[in-house]
Amino acid sequence: MLTVLDHPLVQHRMTYLRDIKTQPKLFRELVTELTEFLAFEALKSLNTVEVEVQTPVAKTTGRKVSDDIVLVPILRAGMGMLDAMLHVLPYAKVGVLGMQRNEETAEPVPYYAKVPPAKGDELAIVIDPMFATGGSAVDAVTQLKKLGYRRIVFLCLVTAPEGAANFEKHHPDVPVYTAAKDERLNSHFYIVPGLGDAGDRIFGTL
Repeated sequence: MLTVLDHPLVQHRMTYLRDIKTQPKLFRELVTELTEFLAFEALKSLNTVEVEVQTPVAKTTGRKVSDDIVLVPILRAGMGMLDAMLHVLPYAKVGVLGMQRNEETAEPVPYYAKVPPAKGDELAIVIDPMFATGGSAVDAVTQLKKLGYRRIVFLCLVTAPEGAANFEKHHPDVPVYTAAKDERLNSHFYIVPGLGDAGDRIFGTL
């Protein structure tokens, strides 16, 4: 299921994120802010436990997150969202999946994987800015399921309809949260209107 964050503050930041004039420093800041917005929306159903707390005035009860969480950025662009996720979830573990896009077929080519196997009911959060053909996301989630993960969420910034449909066909049980759903893919499998190559814009390697 695809959830698009329909909020003025998200739309405002997406406008600057798309702008070709936006330089890497501001681009990274916008990616961070949008990623945190996505995290707040996607993680509303985290499991919690009740705890007792002594305030300066009186005893009260609060709630603490009880889920074990593993963040899984897809290299390299997904690393641009990792700091924001760790700011929201500083106690999370981090796994990494490396995939390179074949420019002729647009299919993902895995080249690196370092993710801890699931031991119980951990929540894996896959992060990658662009959801174009959906190939990398499909492959990432497939790998995680083989490692024993039963609870998986995918966060991205921009989604193409083709990618969303492809992912839904392979992993209908995995919710997807995005900041924008765009029009289509072009003949080079880039999202239109999109924002260009997110990795290049995050790391300044245009």
